[in-house]
Amino acid sequence: MDEPLSNLDAKLRVSMRTEISKLHRQIGATTIYVTHDQVEAMTMADRIVIMKDGVIQQVGKPMELYDHPVNQFVAGFIGSPQMNFFDVTVDKDTVKFNDGSTMTLSEGMMKKLNGRQGEMVLGIRGEDIKMDAQNMELNKDNAQHAVITDTEVMGNENNLYFNFGGAQAVARVSKYEISQIGDRINFVFMPSKMHFFDKETGVNYTEA
Repeated sequence: MDEPLSNLDAKLRVSMRTEISKLHRQIGATTIYVTHDQVEAMTMADRIVIMKDGVIQQVGKPMELYDHPVNQFVAGFIGSPQMNFFDVTVDKDTVKFNDGSTMTLSEGMMKKLNGRQGEMVLGIRGEDIKMDAQNMELNKDNAQHAVITDTEVMGNENNLYFNFGGAQAVARVSKYEISQIGDRINFVFMPSKMHFFDKETGVNYTEA
């Protein structure tokens, strides 16, 4: 199937995703489904093959690609909103952002980096930027600050946009965590959920 739902409206696309998945289970045949829509890929696939310029980047189950992307392209393609990316410099256990902000790496992340230092790209998903009291207390030494520049109320969750580390970032928070444009927020990055990518090749050092 080559992008069979591309010309349908949003509501019909959702219902047809369910119908095609149901037919696939009933028939039991191997089906190759081509799409540029990562939501379709994540919700319908047993296995996903992500390609760029005709070259396979990664093959795996949807959540494997979401949680363990092998490079920055895969990390940015899977997920909505996409993963946040920051240009950083790693010096031993310290991460320095372009705006001068710093944070200290956990022992687990240091092991994943295996001694790598220098300029990298730090990636973290919006849901792994935490503002609740429990996570703020657990990671208080790495607390950061920013001002909300935009919000998206999604119903079941809220997307909060802010400038940090020399880039625009977005945090996905629960519908009960309400912030307005101009509000000053405190937040932390979940220590075990950060990814570090090679600045030139995009390879994910934390999945090497």
